[in-house]
Amino acid sequence: MSSSTVVSAATPTKHPFDRRIDEVRPSKTDINKLIMDYLVSEGYPVSARRFATEANIKPAAAEQSIQERVDIRNAIHAGDIETAIHKINDLNPQILDLDPSLHFALLRLQLIELIRKCMSSVNADITPALTFAQSELAPRAPSNQEFLEDLERTMALLIFPPENLTPPLAALLDPSLRQAVATRVNEAILFSQGASREAKIKQLVRLRAWAEQKARAARKELPPTLNLGLDPSKDENDDDDVMNGNGEADIMRD
Repeated sequence: MSSSTVVSAATPTKHPFDRRIDEVRPSKTDINKLIMDYLVSEGYPVSARRFATEANIKPAAAEQSIQERVDIRNAIHAGDIETAIHKINDLNPQILDLDPSLHFALLRLQLIELIRKCMSSVNADITPALTFAQSELAPRAPSNQEFLEDLERTMALLIFPPENLTPPLAALLDPSLRQAVATRVNEAILFSQGASREAKIKQLVRLRAWAEQKARAARKELPPTLNLGLDPSKDENDDDDVMNGNGEADIMRD
């Protein structure tokens, strides 16, 4: 066997699509803007400041503005919904006034936190949870069928023991619900400030997934799998990680 044959066998041939990708080189400026936009939108003020210094670019937003959203997000993640609502209203009272669905979601989450306290003790007093539901959520529920169903489902937490909750009820106590509401709040604040509701990279990921779907439906010549290049060991999950905000490096965790 000749040496040329050995080299050919050891070096895999790139798919034509991959060769075309290699020819596309986004500018460093565009990449830096995407990174900065992500750090600002997702709420990483310290990382945004450091990145601005290292990349020699101007920060896209004041650090204080980012930190206000971070404080609200942290309060929601900690289950301190009352504080979060106060901070949102201090920032801009119209955010919740103009978004009844988000306001109801926060109040329901506050009710869930009250119920969580009741469930932590056998002889806990459920009066605070009942009073809050009656005064804050019950008046809003009749105006929207979805609100009514959400309230009824939440109140069911007081009926069944924690260890026998059905999956839909158990999901109400999962930390992921806090995260989902916190994301909605972050998007609402950004929108109220005239910014995009989410990081541009998330929009690009969705556009990329849509384009791949259309190309495969049209039977275009593509590699069996396409990844974003974020982590070669997770080719199949790259899209989901960016969409869910799980793709950030540890340095971005302020």
